[in-house]
Amino acid sequence: MGAESTVLVQLNGELEPCPAGLDLEAALRWFGYEPRLVVVEFNGEILPRKQWPEQALKAGDGLEVVTIVGGGS
Repeated sequence: MGAESTVLVQLNGELEPCPAGLDLEAALRWFGYEPRLVVVEFNGEILPRKQWPEQALKAGDGLEVVTIVGGGS
């Protein structure tokens, strides 16, 4: 595997590597998130869930991932 096989993205303020060519939904799974349970800010904007499968990640993209927690008291 060469340098082209991974990209660095900004995930919640930290540079993290992920495989090149992943769409946003696949990248979320790669990072250990359940896509149904998160909201994503992509490069400064909330990205609608229906766009995740078409949104390719590239080096330098910024993701802020917030996990949705159910329940309460």
